[in-house]
Amino acid sequence: MVKVFIDPGHGGTDPGAVGNGLREKDLTLQIGTRIKNILTQEYDNVSVLMSRTGDQTVSLTERTNAANSWGADFLLSVHINAGGGTGYEDFIYPGVGAPTTTYQSNIHAAIIALVDFYDRGKKTANFHMLRESRMPALLTENGFIDNANDAAKLKSSTFIENIARGHVNGIVKSFNLPKKATAVYHTVVAGDTVYSLSKTYGSTTQQIKDWNNLDDNYTIYVGQVLRVK
Repeated sequence: MVKVFIDPGHGGTDPGAVGNGLREKDLTLQIGTRIKNILTQEYDNVSVLMSRTGDQTVSLTERTNAANSWGADFLLSVHINAGGGTGYEDFIYPGVGAPTTTYQSNIHAAIIALVDFYDRGKKTANFHMLRESRMPALLTENGFIDNANDAAKLKSSTFIENIARGHVNGIVKSFNLPKKATAVYHTVVAGDTVYSLSKTYGSTTQQIKDWNNLDDNYTIYVGQVLRVK
C-alpha cells in the first residue's frame, strides 16, 4: 500500500497569498481534496492522509510531524504562487537524488501536459515541508494568484480539475498505481451458479460472495442482480 500525504498549503488564520478575488488557502484545499478523491476512488493500492480537510490552522511542524508519524511514502504540498510572475513550477529539497528527482520529473511533466500554464521549470528550495519530511517530498506552485491571466484560469472548475488530474497522473506513474477494476453486474438467469459466474467473468467465487454479502448458506435466485467483477 502506497501512503501519500497531501498537504494543502496554508489554512485557517493563514490565508496564504491573496489576489484577484482568490485566496491561496481555498484553492489549495480544492486541489488537494480533488487529488485525494481521484486517487482513492479510481486507483488501488493507495492510501491518502491530508494535513487538513477544512479551513483549519495547521503549523508547518504539525504537518511534517503528521506525515512522518504516519510513515508516508510521499509528501505532496500544494501551493499557489505570488510575486508578479506567471506559470507553474515545483520544488524538491536541494541535493536529494532518486527517487525524489524521478517523482518530480513525472509529476512536473504530467501537470504541464494537462494545464495551460507557462512552464517555469523544476527547482530546489530549502522549504520546511521539504527539509523536515523523512520521505520524498514535492512542493508545487500552481500559477500566480496576483497575475490576472493565471487567476482567471484558477477560477475555472475545469482548470482546477486538470491541475488535480495532472498531479494524480504523475503520482500514478511514480508508484505504478493500478486502476480500480470497473464493477460488472449480472442479472441471474436459470442455471446460473456462483461457480459458473466466476468462470464466465474471471472472478473467484469468494470475491462474488464478498461483493454481494453472501454467507456460506447463500442461495441465488432468478432475477437477482449480482456484482460479478
